[in-house]
Amino acid sequence: MKVGLGQFAVARDWQENAATCAQLMQQAAQAQADLLVLPEAVLARDNADPDWGVNAAQPLDGPFMQRLLAQSRGQALTTLFTLHVPDGRDRVCNTLVALRDGDIVARYDKLHLYDAFAVQESRRVSAGQTLPALLSVGGMKVGLMTCYDVRFPELARRLALDGAEVLVLPSAWVRGPLKEHHWQVLVAARALENTCYMVAVGECGPRNIGSSRVVDPLGVTIACAAEAPALLFAELSRERLAEVRDRLPVLANRRFALPQLQGGSADCQAQ
Repeated sequence: MKVGLGQFAVARDWQENAATCAQLMQQAAQAQADLLVLPEAVLARDNADPDWGVNAAQPLDGPFMQRLLAQSRGQALTTLFTLHVPDGRDRVCNTLVALRDGDIVARYDKLHLYDAFAVQESRRVSAGQTLPALLSVGGMKVGLMTCYDVRFPELARRLALDGAEVLVLPSAWVRGPLKEHHWQVLVAARALENTCYMVAVGECGPRNIGSSRVVDPLGVTIACAAEAPALLFAELSRERLAEVRDRLPVLANRRFALPQLQGGSADCQAQ
């Protein structure tokens, strides 16, 4: 499977961001990528106002999504990103969507909200309540995660036990002391401990670190961006995955069961 990582700085204006996403989708399709992963919260951002992205939220039938659904029409490419979607209660969900050929083929409301390092995402954002279903792309099973989810190993493990071979992580990883180190360690750890590929894409504006990367099932970084906008590609190999899992059968050797997450989904607008 060929995967593209589209790292960019999210602007205040949703039209500008839609145009950037559409351009990256076009470039990834021309490069014959199977999967394009974009950052978290791509609809709008004003770094001087932490509530701006929430205030600018749009429903899934809004103009931002309509622009990108139109771009995806006729493409075999699957594109993943997150945006803020109103939930009808003066709050929003941080919703990951997967687009393919003009349709939304998967969605996931972020489970773990970023209430850490003096940030409180839960003040305006409602947490998801259900595990995301796996998505088939390029002959591989893809598990969906978002940003802060990477700090909770049980989610990645649950997805791997459900059959995920690739874990994707759209992110807006905030700068700060040791934060780049945390990002690199956590992304590599989730790949290595679950013998999965990890595709982690970061927003690269002045508030966030960028540093998008692909890590293979043995924890080796095989592609990486710096702090500037970038579109990079990597090949994910089922043969490599099978060979690693044969040598390092951690999923088969584990001794502890992991229960399914219970509860209904958050009531974010589907239209």
